[in-house]
Amino acid sequence: MFSKDQLVVYPAQGVGKVERIETQEIGGSVAEFYIVRIMGNNITLLVPVKTARNVGLRNLSSKPECRKIFASLKDRSSFTGYTGQNWNRRYREYSERLQTGALKDSCHVLKELLLISGEKELSFGERRLLEQAMTLVSTELAYVLRQEQREVQQQIEALFADVLKPALPEETRG
Repeated sequence: MFSKDQLVVYPAQGVGKVERIETQEIGGSVAEFYIVRIMGNNITLLVPVKTARNVGLRNLSSKPECRKIFASLKDRSSFTGYTGQNWNRRYREYSERLQTGALKDSCHVLKELLLISGEKELSFGERRLLEQAMTLVSTELAYVLRQEQREVQQQIEALFADVLKPALPEETRG
């Protein structure tokens, strides 16, 4: 169970804060809900307490997990390139990974898209996924490591300086 004022992560939305826990009647049934405000875009979500874990609401990652994320970003041994793979299939796979809410999945998408951008120009959809993955990863790392999001994003970009032309759209760069 999460508590009031706790920072949590909601899939594909990112870091949010549990503003309150309240009981509401919906369709004749009474249920408890977390009222979660997403920090990056100020959206408010109503998440049923009973199914919060099932929909992917989770605690922030730990500092050791965040250090592993930085290490996994540096490791390019598993990257095979886009190897002519259909961009549509990649887009679907990456979208599904971002929907899981797992930091390691968002990190995987971020790393793959950054490396692919060094080989070819990304499609519009891939650029949007890259922006989303960068936001999800850098925001969570920033909260856990108590740094500014922009600072974390710059650290990530520095890891890919050898492949980043101006691959990231200007609005992503902050």
